[in-house]
Amino acid sequence: MLSLSVFTIAAQAAGFEHVARLADKGFVVSAQARLLDSGEVLGAINPAQSLSPASVTKLYTAAASLDRWGPQHRFTTRFVSTGTLDGNGVLRGDLVLEGGGDPALTSEELWRLIQKLRELGVSSVDGQLVVSQWRFGPVTCITTDRCETQTEGTNAYAALLSSAAINYGSWCATVMPGIVGQPARVTSCDTVAPTIRIENDVATVAAGGSAKLYARRITDSQGDTLRVSGQIPAGSYPRPVYKASSDPADQTGQTLLSLLRQSGITVSGGYAVSRQAPPSTAQPLAAVEGKPLQELLLRTLNYSNNFMADTLALDLTSGTQQNLSDAGRELERFAAGLPGHSAVTLRSGSGLTPENRVSAQSVNALLGAMYGRASLFPTFVAGMQVPTNGPMHFIRRGSQTFQDHVMIKTGTLNEPVTVRAIAGYFRTESGRWGSFAVLVNGTGSTPYLSWRETLPMVSDDLTAMIERH
Repeated sequence: MLSLSVFTIAAQAAGFEHVARLADKGFVVSAQARLLDSGEVLGAINPAQSLSPASVTKLYTAAASLDRWGPQHRFTTRFVSTGTLDGNGVLRGDLVLEGGGDPALTSEELWRLIQKLRELGVSSVDGQLVVSQWRFGPVTCITTDRCETQTEGTNAYAALLSSAAINYGSWCATVMPGIVGQPARVTSCDTVAPTIRIENDVATVAAGGSAKLYARRITDSQGDTLRVSGQIPAGSYPRPVYKASSDPADQTGQTLLSLLRQSGITVSGGYAVSRQAPPSTAQPLAAVEGKPLQELLLRTLNYSNNFMADTLALDLTSGTQQNLSDAGRELERFAAGLPGHSAVTLRSGSGLTPENRVSAQSVNALLGAMYGRASLFPTFVAGMQVPTNGPMHFIRRGSQTFQDHVMIKTGTLNEPVTVRAIAGYFRTESGRWGSFAVLVNGTGSTPYLSWRETLPMVSDDLTAMIERH
């Protein structure tokens, strides 16, 4: 005879029979799926158990941002100064860029800002260009990846944070083929003349060959250097490479100073970075608004952009020089106000912090609450991917029913343990809405778990639910 505990586990796993197999391999699972109109639970495995959600955390950041500001909110970046503009177009005093925490501030917006300065008649600055990151920055790193980025940049996903960062806290270089047998050409993506030192060891090979590019950013006493090596075939299209900078505000200073000079505005004193707010006597000179929040969330969620998510979470805080733990507390407060939501632990808005803990039941409470916000739900769900046509190809797995009927956010961590998390909405065959969350965490003794293995299990279980209702 089976024990009561075995009957209980079997009952909990009802609806998630395939996902339950991961528990047999030693993985810890929290899963729940339900219909949003009736609240009927279609499947569950340990739904109240808190586990690491990895980038599923970004759903909390998106929801809290929409709740605070609404879809049309735009972040503003300004030029201010305590100096005066004389009749010859000389600004006598420092030109201060006041970072407004725009998570998608790019060189394009800086060009627009400079154009507004030119429209005022500014032709030169008799003083310094000062980049003010008074709201937050440099933000203390609390994950291994981000701490390593301070000395070496091997990726873009662990970019450092600042309220005055541009280009997602990363340097970009464009590699173009040259003459066969000669070095390729490497230029900046953002400025005519590169603002970062570039060491080019990319060879141009014959047409039809394969492109193999390797890049890393190193930092020494002179600043950042981007080392690019490998090969690119003649006649091929230019290829960008991205690597996180060692200091986002300093990157802004270098880039902006170069752009000012290219526009014809000279700055006599170079640039400096400040953590101080501009004095109250500073007068606004020019301002540029970024993209509306609804567009920011598309990129944040679709591409799981850690830099954007953590910047948005920091924007939710009040005061100055806030850190990720302060941002996490804002997200926890937001979650605490959701009906049916249990206590959570959130140490970042991106999920890059492995200490984040939520349960599948709580994620469903979040999804249900946003489904009920008629003015916010369209923007919220638009940021999720439909596997059949989403930008991330690795999610195009499972049945066609699954790929066509779900809207999802995934989360992935490999250290210190494996995390494969997926959550979102589904539409049943009869048109009803449902929500689901599946959180899978490994232990020190479990094997590596790929999405190739995980997604078909989730797909099989969700497909059955979708087709039955």
